Amino acid sequence: MDKKLIGVDLGGTTIKFAILTTEGEIQQKWSIETNILDEGTHIVPDIVSSINHHIALYNMQVEQFVGIGMGSPGTVDLDAGTVIGAYNLNWKTLQQVKKVVEQETGIPFAIDNDANVAALGERWKGAGENNGEVAFITLGTGVGGGLVSNGKLLHGVRAAGEVGHMIVQPQGYLCTCGNHGCLETYASATGIVRVARDMAEEFAGNSKLKQMLDDGQEITSKIVFDLAKKEDLLGKMVVERVCYYLGLACANLANLLNPSFVVIGGGVSAAGEYLLKRVNKYFQEFAFPVVEKTTTLKLAQLGNEAGVIGAASLALTFK
Repeated sequence: MDKKLIGVDLGGTTIKFAILTTEGEIQQKWSIETNILDEGTHIVPDIVSSINHHIALYNMQVEQFVGIGMGSPGTVDLDAGTVIGAYNLNWKTLQQVKKVVEQETGIPFAIDNDANVAALGERWKGAGENNGEVAFITLGTGVGGGLVSNGKLLHGVRAAGEVGHMIVQPQGYLCTCGNHGCLETYASATGIVRVARDMAEEFAGNSKLKQMLDDGQEITSKIVFDLAKKEDLLGKMVVERVCYYLGLACANLANLLNPSFVVIGGGVSAAGEYLLKRVNKYFQEFAFPVVEKTTTLKLAQLGNEAGVIGAASLALTFK
């Protein structure tokens, strides 16, 4: 009997599921809406019910599964399998995720932080080429990350891999964490818009981006990059500044860890080679010479599937 893995990617709006082979190939996938009502009390029962329903639907047996792995927002206790402080899920109290899932499915369960899990996915089946040394940065609403060394995630005492909270501009923008000048405040989707607004105030030239901001139109990081690609002067200046901070952060990460790859993912990375080329320029400027020659910057390859693939890989420990 071929053994299978289940990967679960828990997000604030949707929960993604996949059944994979132990080699990491997705065979089935589906998703459900995340019901965050009543302090998120429906979330774990919904996950259990969806897994049990699909195992029956595909005429599979519990014994076929090596384990279930899950990526979750919030602070995860790996050993206890609990989560606390996932505010986008309305989880304010300690959630006994592992205990409930194992009781209700009869399948071993492992859990980690969602950014860590995406890093594992990219490392295993994506841009990381199954290399043992990979750093991952995800640029979304915030900036997250995961660090893989010797093929294993680095967890530190509690919070290794908080890439978004590297200080790239002392006394810079105030971050939600309480510090000033975190990478997240400049290179996240919201951070890029913030940089654009600030730079527009001092910009006197001709620019569609400047015009949009002055007119009070809603802009996004995608609009900033799209305009920059069309040679909009302010757009290009904003992208340059953002890529400077990203290149600096990647160099600092690489100088510490010297991974084979620093992989850049998340929604902002959809800017593609245009982003990568500019980040790489600053990475090469700031990286230690040996590191610059041995660490390669790459764009993530798995998109939305990184989470479920990486989550499933957590279950390989049960093999």
